[in-house]
Amino acid sequence: MFKKIALSLLVASIATPVLADGEVNVYSARKEQLIKPLFDKFTAATGIKVNLVTGKDDALLERLKLEGENTPADLLMTADAGRLYRAVEMELTQPVESETLKKDIPENLRDPANQWFGLTSRARPIFYVKDKVKPEELSTYEDLADPKWKGRICVRSSDNIYNQSMLGSMIAVNGAEKAQAWADGLVKNFARPPEGGDRDQIKAAAAGQCDIAISNTYYYGQMLTGEEAEDKAAAEKVAIFWPNQSDRGTHINISGAAVTKTAKNKDNAIKLMEFLVNDESQKWYAEANQEYPVKAGIAPSAMLKGWGEFKADSLNLSELGKHNAEAVKIMDKAGWK
Repeated sequence: MFKKIALSLLVASIATPVLADGEVNVYSARKEQLIKPLFDKFTAATGIKVNLVTGKDDALLERLKLEGENTPADLLMTADAGRLYRAVEMELTQPVESETLKKDIPENLRDPANQWFGLTSRARPIFYVKDKVKPEELSTYEDLADPKWKGRICVRSSDNIYNQSMLGSMIAVNGAEKAQAWADGLVKNFARPPEGGDRDQIKAAAAGQCDIAISNTYYYGQMLTGEEAEDKAAAEKVAIFWPNQSDRGTHINISGAAVTKTAKNKDNAIKLMEFLVNDESQKWYAEANQEYPVKAGIAPSAMLKGWGEFKADSLNLSELGKHNAEAVKIMDKAGWK
């Protein structure tokens, strides 16, 4: 009997993987449904429990600042490199040494000092109404300041980080003076005062309020694949144009993560980031969220493939944060509300 029990225990120990202990606390600006399935897979694979708190990006940054050393958060996940840069400037993060993250994430999609890392990518191209604009009429972001587009452009407000980062990339490439001239011209071409989110710009174009909209690709993808018939109908009226293909490429950004400065579970936080860039996780991101994988060799979803390949701006995204304050000043001066 003793031999049978011993043998059973031996078989059980071989069949059951040894799982890691502990937990990791995540503050995430990503909605729960967009990230929790991957956290569940991470827990199943490692035994590490993920405690998730979700909220608005800027609110989470303020919460981390107020909590200081007493924060339970180990990992901050948010959208836009500009916000991650802000977290570094606020001294809320710490550098991470991980060969996996360095290997799997392109250099321009992570902080030069390893304070934050991109986990998914999205583009911010031009959307045009199919029966009002011919793609050959379009060329670059800079061209949108041309008077020929007067009263034809929809874009969200200047307090939106996506637009601030887009302008920040232009400052980095063209300089502040040219960026100011562009913003001045773009504002003159607005079809209406900026309002709403990215989806609302596409809806406005579809409704005839403008001919051109600027939006992130994943919003467009979610409109096409979502359950709202109105969203899908609006999205089907527009098409994507990839600007600046003959020079720097289309502006891109990321959703990403950073280990908090006082993380109590730093090792587990790093393990979670590394898990989020493995092949399976990157494939899930691509299919479920209509975002582009950051890891080379992972194909985007069939929908994203259908939009065609494009040249992406290779600018290190830390530059977006560096030029954020100047971008806001330029937008204010241009009257971009």
